[in-house]
Amino acid sequence: MNPIRSNSRLSPRLVPVLGAALLALLAAGCGERAADAPIIPSTPLRAVDTPPPDYPQEIGCDQIGGKVVLQLSVGPDGKPKKVDVLESSRTPALDEAAIKGVQRWRFEAATRNGKPVSTDIQVPVTFHSPATRPEHCR
Repeated sequence: MNPIRSNSRLSPRLVPVLGAALLALLAAGCGERAADAPIIPSTPLRAVDTPPPDYPQEIGCDQIGGKVVLQLSVGPDGKPKKVDVLESSRTPALDEAAIKGVQRWRFEAATRNGKPVSTDIQVPVTFHSPATRPEHCR
């Protein structure tokens, strides 16, 4: 015989409330087991191979320098997936050289809960004009 249906002191309105309370207790018990799981600390993105981009030879005679600020999206594999110019040097050849150069960079991916994740970073790239004018400029 089902005590809730016959001769029960429990109100039919109370049954859903008790059911919800029981589910909450069960869920709380599950949470305790999850709390026993080891905590894996996150790690930041780490540069592995980031050589400076090459200065564009086509503007070497002009003695132009400049700074480009790039936004990189580094994938879980540690390779730049997307490169955007946030601040241009106002010299297209420098901007392009910066983009091309950082696309070759390699990183150790950041991790969350032990798994590699994508990370966005801003990178300034500064170009200085060549210390000596190239021979063909004279």
